[in-house]
Amino acid sequence: MRRKKKVFRFFGTILALICGLIFIYPTIVTLADSFMSSTEINAHYGKVFESNSDSGDWWDMPVKDTTYKNEKVFIKIKPNRVTLSQYADVLFKSPEYLFKFWNSVKLTVPILVFQILVALGASYSFARFTGRLKEIMFFVYIILMLMPYQVTLVPNFIVAQTMGTIETYWSIILPGIFSPFSVFILTKYMRRIPSSYTEAAKIDGAGEWQIFTKIYVPLCKGTIVSVALLIFIDYWNMVEQPLIMLSDKDKHPLSVFLAQINQGEVGLAFAVASVYMIPCILLFLYCEEYLVEGIAYSGGLKG
Repeated sequence: MRRKKKVFRFFGTILALICGLIFIYPTIVTLADSFMSSTEINAHYGKVFESNSDSGDWWDMPVKDTTYKNEKVFIKIKPNRVTLSQYADVLFKSPEYLFKFWNSVKLTVPILVFQILVALGASYSFARFTGRLKEIMFFVYIILMLMPYQVTLVPNFIVAQTMGTIETYWSIILPGIFSPFSVFILTKYMRRIPSSYTEAAKIDGAGEWQIFTKIYVPLCKGTIVSVALLIFIDYWNMVEQPLIMLSDKDKHPLSVFLAQINQGEVGLAFAVASVYMIPCILLFLYCEEYLVEGIAYSGGLKG
C-alpha cells in the first residue's frame, strides 16, 4: 500500500507539473518576447497583422483597417539579443500608455476599497442577526452573484442613463461597489466565528461596533485580503463595462487599450502586456497564503 501511494504521488506530481507548465506557458512567452526587438519578433512570428492604414503612430491605428493574417507562427522563448527598446517605447515615448494605466487605477482602486467596506458591514449583519427577511435577502445576493455581468448589462446601462452617470466613471464604480461576490464570501466566513467570542465580549461591556471592529474584522483578515485580491484581478481586467458605459476612448482603461496595441504593433503588445501583468502577479505572490486560507475557510473545507 505504501509503495502504491508513492507511485500515485509521483505520477500525480508529474501531472500537476505538466498542467502548471501548460497554464504558465503563455505568460512565459509574453515575458520572454517582450525583451525581443521588433525585427526579431517579426522574423519569428511572421506577419501576424496586416494594416491598410497610413497612420505612423501605433496608438492611432484604426481597428477597422487591421486584418488578421492566418500565417504560420514560430513561437520562440529565448531572444537572440535582449533589448529594452519595447519598454522604452511604451513607458517613455508614448504617454498614451501611462494615461490608460492611470485610468485603470482610477477605476479599480475605488471599487476595491468601497466594495470591501460595504461587504464588511453587510456580511456582519447577515452573520450576526438572524431572521427570515435576512435569509431571503442573502438568497437574493447569491442569485445575483450567479448571474454573469452580461445579463445585468442592459439594466445597469438604463439605470446609469437615468441617474446621469453614463459616460462617467461612476457608471462603472457604483455597480462595482455593491457587487454581491465579496458579501457572500465574507458572510460564509463570519458565520463560522464561534458565538462564544461575542458572548464574552458582551459580558465585558462591548457594543456591536466594538464586536465588529475588535473581533470580526481582525479574525477576517485573511479572507479580506483574499477577497480584495480577487476583486482587484476581476476589475483590473474588465473589458465589457468600459466599452458599454464609456464611448470616449480617452477614458478607457488599459485592459481595453491592449486590444488596439495587439492590432497595431505586436512587439509593443508583449511589453505592454508584461507591465500590465506585474501588479496582479505581485499581489498574488504576496497574498497567496491568504487567498488559499480564505477560500478554504469560506468554502467549508476547514472548521
